[in-house]
Amino acid sequence: MFHRFSTFWSYILKPIPKIKRLDQLETTEGETLFLAGRHSLTREFVRIVRIAFEFIRAMRAFHLMPPAITVFGSARFKDDHRYYAAARDMGARLAREGFAVITGGGPGIMEAANRGAKEAGGFSVGANIILPHEQAANRFLDRVVTFYYFFVRKVILVKYSFAYVIFPGGFGTLDELAEALTLMQTGRLYDFPIILIGKDYWRGLHAWMRDTQVGNGTVMPEDLEFLHLTDDLSEAIEIIRSASTRLKLPLKGAPADAKSLSARGA
Repeated sequence: MFHRFSTFWSYILKPIPKIKRLDQLETTEGETLFLAGRHSLTREFVRIVRIAFEFIRAMRAFHLMPPAITVFGSARFKDDHRYYAAARDMGARLAREGFAVITGGGPGIMEAANRGAKEAGGFSVGANIILPHEQAANRFLDRVVTFYYFFVRKVILVKYSFAYVIFPGGFGTLDELAEALTLMQTGRLYDFPIILIGKDYWRGLHAWMRDTQVGNGTVMPEDLEFLHLTDDLSEAIEIIRSASTRLKLPLKGAPADAKSLSARGA
């Protein structure tokens, strides 16, 4: 009996292999198989337990952090790009306001925001995700939390963030934007600024939402009030500062205990 119990928990807690090729999907114990259709009820139950453990592990890691802002954007911008420079500046500004800065933990915009926060003495976090092509964590992180399930990661980012700052990015960035907008529109979130940085990049999407979606009645004009489109980082900080004041967040400037928080990593 003890042997069966031990085998059950070792299966639940064992690391999930990374996908190297599409023909190896059948050996992957992660989200791919979970979303691939029905399995035995026993296998589905074990999967749910593993998902629960991922939530618990993530909540432990995020619980003691200062109030946080998540910064999204493309992994493809190099350190000589203007958006990289802007994200680095944004990370520093957020840290000086007393916020922890969360990103996906990878390169590009993520690295830039983490770098700025770290350089300003703030607490810098990477919420990494296992992908078919491995995403290495950048070197400007006080803590890295690696997720196997995209949906767990998305829930945790919303739960522990008080605003999203979204720089130009690809499908993943759009996915996070749409998720936040939907939660705001349906009343699951409130007083949650969603700030798009880069007018020249986002203007077309914003115009399509206004002209096509609102024009056809698929969204209401007030739904777009959740979005703030700007190139001015000071304006973005002021939007976040106003929301944090309304929510009475306990901000005390750049956290002096970043090292001690880092030492508690999950």
